[in-house]
Amino acid sequence: MATSPGQRRNWGLPALRCIEGWRNMVYKKFSFGISLRIVGIVLALFLAIWLYLSQDLYLAPFLLVMLTAFLTGEMIYFVNSINQKLARFLDSIRFADFSSSFTTDSKMGASFREVNTAFNEVMDVFKQTRAEKEEQMLFLQVIIQHINTGIISFNSEGNIGVINNAAKHLLQIPQFRNISDLGRLSPQLLEEVMGIKPGQRLSFRVNPSIHLIIQSTSIKMGGQSWTLLSFQNINAELQSNELEAWQNLTKVLRHEIMNSITPISSLVESLRTILDEDSYVQKEGMLIKKDGFQDIQEGLDTIANRSKGLVNFVNAYRDYTNIPAPKKEQVSVKGLFETVLGLMKEDLKGLHVEVQTQVIPEDLTVLCDPDLISMILINLVKNAAESLQTQADRQVCLRAVGQGDLGIQIQVEDHGPGIVPEALERIFVPFYTTKKTGSGIGLAISRQIMNLHRGSLSVESIPGEKTVFSLNFR
Repeated sequence: MATSPGQRRNWGLPALRCIEGWRNMVYKKFSFGISLRIVGIVLALFLAIWLYLSQDLYLAPFLLVMLTAFLTGEMIYFVNSINQKLARFLDSIRFADFSSSFTTDSKMGASFREVNTAFNEVMDVFKQTRAEKEEQMLFLQVIIQHINTGIISFNSEGNIGVINNAAKHLLQIPQFRNISDLGRLSPQLLEEVMGIKPGQRLSFRVNPSIHLIIQSTSIKMGGQSWTLLSFQNINAELQSNELEAWQNLTKVLRHEIMNSITPISSLVESLRTILDEDSYVQKEGMLIKKDGFQDIQEGLDTIANRSKGLVNFVNAYRDYTNIPAPKKEQVSVKGLFETVLGLMKEDLKGLHVEVQTQVIPEDLTVLCDPDLISMILINLVKNAAESLQTQADRQVCLRAVGQGDLGIQIQVEDHGPGIVPEALERIFVPFYTTKKTGSGIGLAISRQIMNLHRGSLSVESIPGEKTVFSLNFR
């Protein structure tokens, strides 16, 4: 298995300790060997000069000079041998080649045998450490290849680093070598992926059978910047949720229609009976008793009201299913708040509710459709204001905070009665409402608008303390 520079630089604490011990030992042995040879050379030269000058001898000084030359050559050989072994050892580390070994050198004495032994011990530590690293890498690769989520990594040039079997099976792109190859599946998907920021989440429907959730993160490795993408096909989950949603919608439609049709049908039969029993024929035409006439009036009023309610319900359903695509632009959040409060000025005054605004930083802007987002804020502020009618402190907080790479969050907070946990789970369900006069689609439409903005709408509530609705823009 190939070893990257990053791996070669990180062999672990055991290897570092072994190198430290080897360095100290070799330094001591080398210093002692050089010092001993220098002392021998100096003594031989001194003795040769002394014998030649003081004793007037020739042969002994000549032999001592020859001994000095031998010691000098032996010292050079000693230094070169150490350097050669050291260079060979360092090359082994540099190129991560730990197959070589250093044999016991009997000609150079015990110091060289100890140096060779130290080299071999360090090489063994490196072998063991590399084996452990390779085992960990193999383990991670096996995990990556066996998970159901598709994984792709690519560098700043777009070259693929890692791609697992799940990604290959999901994307069905042969010879996936560069992230630009993703354009063969969908050019728009490639454009969306290249524009996604680290930490963001992207939803994209490729075809009727593939609906991808894509998440991105960035890492630095080996001096390069890498982008890691995870792909997950949620088409089956969406189909299941869609089926459940249609079943719930059918129940709601059945409930609302039956609530309107049943009394209308009953009233029609009753009115028919009244006409048969309370009317009689005269020369001038048909006459009806006063009581019967009043009953018919009341019945017709009831039919009109129920019919109107059914029409309103159908209109509400139409509004929920016909939200226009957002026309996004950079909007000043402060200006957005001022517009919303300007539109609600009279309503808030009538409800005796004060709204406090907070924008951090003050020049914060958000990419959105101002008309659609204003509609959400008006709905949320209105709900908050109405929930405060039984409270002494009638104050709503409208705040926005920039969170850097995490996006922008706008919150509507009130300290009213809160929302009970049972209702909290259902308040975004279409046509579900806790208010007597509510249609139950305001929050459902608001969440759908945020989904169209690739954001989210969430709520947190502590009954009796506070309720906070959060609009999260990525």
